[in-house]
Amino acid sequence: MNEHQRAQKLITQQNVESLSTENQQWLKAHLAECESCAAEGQHLRESLSALRAMNLEMPPSLASRTQFRVRMRAEELRGKEPARKFVWAIAAISWALGVSTAPWVWHGVEWLGQATGAPKLLLQAGFALWWSVPPMIAAWAALSGKRAEQAEQAE
Repeated sequence: MNEHQRAQKLITQQNVESLSTENQQWLKAHLAECESCAAEGQHLRESLSALRAMNLEMPPSLASRTQFRVRMRAEELRGKEPARKFVWAIAAISWALGVSTAPWVWHGVEWLGQATGAPKLLLQAGFALWWSVPPMIAAWAALSGKRAEQAEQAE
């Protein structure tokens, strides 16, 4: 980036946000030496001033319509809040039931292994699935709800 490109970038940035002290000093020194960059900075300031002075006529009902839309969106979001709480409640119940039934499930898997002669690795995998399938279903439900929500917003 050459000096003029840096100056143009800093002139633009200066009108949007503040510059560091180092950049302010460099820009001030550059504008004192470079007439074209100084003219560009002046032109930008004049353009922004003209835009700020411009009077735009708005329909009288614009503010009330905007407020109405904001209220409608807030109500829509509030309506979806119980569904999220319900998913978390179901997940908590699922976890509590999984923990409380784990000993019986383990004994059942052990009995099944003795009765069928299935390999121990297969039985351990079955026990792991017993624990992992409910959270996977809950995650799928949460993600599909989020995708549906994003699809609605896109429309």
